[in-house]
Formats: sequence, C-alpha cells, structure tokens
Amino acid sequence: MPSHFANWTQVLLDVDPQSGADIVCDARNLHGLRAAQFDAVYCSHNLEHYFAHQVPKVLSGFHHVLKADGFVELKVPDIQSLMEHLVRYGMGLDDPLYTSPFGAVTALDVIYGFGKEIEESGNDFWAHKTGFSPTRLERAVKEAAFPFVFLTTSREHVEIRALAFKCEPTAAQTAMLALPVAIASA
Repeated sequence: MPSHFANWTQVLLDVDPQSGADIVCDARNLHGLRAAQFDAVYCSHNLEHYFAHQVPKVLSGFHHVLKADGFVELKVPDIQSLMEHLVRYGMGLDDPLYTSPFGAVTALDVIYGFGKEIEESGNDFWAHKTGFSPTRLERAVKEAAFPFVFLTTSREHVEIRALAFKCEPTAAQTAMLALPVAIASA
C-alpha cells in the first residue's frame, strides 16, 4: 500500500471468502454495495485480471462506491512499454525484466500473469485477461465518468499508475498525491 494511505482505514475487498477480506465481493458487482461510502479505491495489479469487456463494469463500480470527492488509484502492467523494451533490448519472452519480492518477473509474466503464482496456487484467476497502454487505460477511466486523470509510468517495472477523480482534486488531495497544481479537465 502506498505511504500516502498510511493513516487511512483500510477496508479490504476480495472475491475469496478465505482471504480474510472485510468485504467478500467480486469487483464486477460493486453496484450491489452502498453508494458513495469510500474516500478512495486502491486497485493494484487487479484490473488486468478481468476481460476487456468487464473492465468498464469494474471501473463503474469504483465510481459507484466513491464519495463525491473520491478518487481511485490504479496500477496495471504497461504492455506497450513492455513491447518497446523487448524490441529495444532484443530480449526474449522468458528473460527476466526485474526482480520482485516474489522472484524474477519475465515478459510472459507481465502479459499473462505471474506464472509462478498461478502454478503454485493452482488458481488461474491470477491469469491476465486484458492489457493496457497509457492511452487505453486513460480512455477506459474517463469513459467510466472520471474526468480528472493523472498518469505516470514506470519503465523499470513496466507499470502504469493512474489517479482518477470524480471531481477536481482538492488542495489536500493535490498535496498528498503530488499532483500538478494547474489542473485541466480533458
């Protein structure tokens, strides 16, 4: 969890009842929860586990559960950056890109899901079912009624981070998240 959430109350959502989650729910069904109850949604490396046609429903669900001045922080693999990296450095799909706390991560892991975790768990829910470029992620988030979107990319971890707001970020949100001070709606 990012440090800017350190003093927040965390409410964990998971589809698996054995996970110990506070809310057991599939993220595709967030419209079944009470509306406007959360200040933020943090979704790290989960959105790519849904098929492309399900992504709008998940994002719409985030919008549904957020308060009027709420925001979502998303992290997903950057498939476009991955492809550029592989070509630029002549790398193969099995070559390690970086080392995570769980072991080496290859291009195949970024595209299809962390193979070691899928194999060890026997749970193919961990497989990736869609992919994102910065442009594709920004479009999906805006189509889910988040008019203020800020993207950053990490070439090292081939990752896109999006901060998406239901309304113009507050001064406190701008400071906490180190957003640009001059904001323009797209």
